[in-house]
Amino acid sequence: MRGSGTIMGPMQNPVSVRPMCPEDWGAVHAIYAAGIATGEATFESEPPTWEAFDGGRLPGHRLIAEDRDRVLGWAAVSSVSSREVYWGVVEHSIYVAPETHGRGVGRLLLNALIESTEAAGIWTIQSSIFPENTASLALHQRLGFRVVGTRERIARISHGPKAGHWQDTLLLERRSGVAGTE
Repeated sequence: MRGSGTIMGPMQNPVSVRPMCPEDWGAVHAIYAAGIATGEATFESEPPTWEAFDGGRLPGHRLIAEDRDRVLGWAAVSSVSSREVYWGVVEHSIYVAPETHGRGVGRLLLNALIESTEAAGIWTIQSSIFPENTASLALHQRLGFRVVGTRERIARISHGPKAGHWQDTLLLERRSGVAGTE
């Protein structure tokens, strides 16, 4: 499994990826809240409840990166539409704890997410990323995502350092190598 590789953390502790479970929610919530606080990760003003998160994310594609028993980041996907023609298209989220930025945790998670979705027949992973989030843009582009458009003034920010401002997003997608070959 490409995404199941490990990276070495400080003091040579391995970072690995595994499926998310409900017991991870406290750490996932904290990492999500830290991402929201930056003002560069999402339009959300606070993390959802576990019940809302659980109900909106596809169960087979919720991942945790951990170093020993400490959650360092998470990734998950949601269906973009309930229409049958879109069953192979998902939108993803990926968040990494601020203290672990630059350690390769995001790359490890995103690789594992790509692997899990492709194994399930999902042919398109998409995401909306704020143009200011240059680290996330660079990661996604390194792993085969491409910018397919700009959504201008998509929403007015209601919280954080950008409160009251309209925000653009870049729409990125990654197509599976098997997309359109059938």
